[in-house]
Amino acid sequence: MEISKKGYKRYCKTLTLKDDPELIEEYKRVHQNVWPEIKQGMKEVGILNMEIYIHENKLFMIMELPADVDHDKTMEALGKKPRQAEWEAFVSKFQETTEDASADEKWQLMDRIFKLD
Repeated sequence: MEISKKGYKRYCKTLTLKDDPELIEEYKRVHQNVWPEIKQGMKEVGILNMEIYIHENKLFMIMELPADVDHDKTMEALGKKPRQAEWEAFVSKFQETTEDASADEKWQLMDRIFKLD
């Protein structure tokens, strides 16, 4: 996690997809058309920005929250948003995880080990 000079915290997370090229391509397509309720829920709980990158079957997410917002409470609130559990169950078929895992259980926080000054 990084606190920026602009007043937000940046969280970096990782998740592993099933190592199946067809599933990975479908996962990419699904994320070109994320359900509107999912995007709206993220905004409502205070997520300022989110990006997901992929390399082979490894995902890397950058998520930004206001500096004064608690990450764990935000993820808990997100999990209670309409259709969030349905979305998590839907995308679990692509992921090395279980269908009932929450987004916060799937996406593992990473520790920064280097920063260029």
